Amino acid sequence: MGYRLSRTRPFLIVSISILLALGLSGCTADRYFMVEKQDLGDIEESVKSQRATLVTIEENAATRHDELLDKNHEATQTLLEAIATQVEKPSCPPPEETTKCKSSEEDKGRADRLKGKVVVGEVEKFYLAGPGLVYDARIDSGAETSSIYAKNIQKFERDGNNWVRFDVPEPGEDGEDNEHWVTMEKEISRRVRIIQASTEDYERRAVVELQFAIGNHQQVAEFTLADRENLSYDVLIGRNILRDVMLIDVGKEFATELPSSYRNKATNKDDEAAE
Repeated sequence: MGYRLSRTRPFLIVSISILLALGLSGCTADRYFMVEKQDLGDIEESVKSQRATLVTIEENAATRHDELLDKNHEATQTLLEAIATQVEKPSCPPPEETTKCKSSEEDKGRADRLKGKVVVGEVEKFYLAGPGLVYDARIDSGAETSSIYAKNIQKFERDGNNWVRFDVPEPGEDGEDNEHWVTMEKEISRRVRIIQASTEDYERRAVVELQFAIGNHQQVAEFTLADRENLSYDVLIGRNILRDVMLIDVGKEFATELPSSYRNKATNKDDEAAE
């Protein structure tokens, strides 16, 4: 009996294994193959309809794009034609304007230079900025500081600084004396002590900065306020201006020429004074 059981046990085991395998395969078949299939016809029809719609949209967009391009081209052409109609053709300037330009360049004054320095004679036209007066100035390399004829010199204080009020003469015609004077006010730069040649006495003179021009050369320099009534020239140009700026040609006078604008100002001043 025991022998029979031992011989049938393997058979039972194999049978059970086959049954288990069949059971598992049945579950798998139910999971993957027993699902009901859907009808795909409606989906295909919907896809075809959407494709047709997209084609129609693309065609309409292309048509609108072409229409916009045509309209923009027409508008651009219209604008260009309007501009071409309104804008005048450029014309060359008349010869008279060229002549005026040349004359303006010639009226800027003249001052010959040698190695960068202005060449001046023993006497030069001197333009005093501010009142706009033109003097005949003596060029003197023996004087250390330049000076200008001034009278009624009054010192006063302004904003804590020392100032001076003084009168300068208006030049007369052909070097004649003129009774008209112009009042100026300047801050005192410093004071200098002047020793008289005839005596041992000395006097202290105020020094101010003045802007001036000789030829087309403009500069700001120090001038002493001096009584030059008995001297031939109202303005003296000394070494403080000549140094590193000007060269003297002793054989010349009026080697420079002031700009016409300065000369016109001086002429207008003389006309007003005469009235």
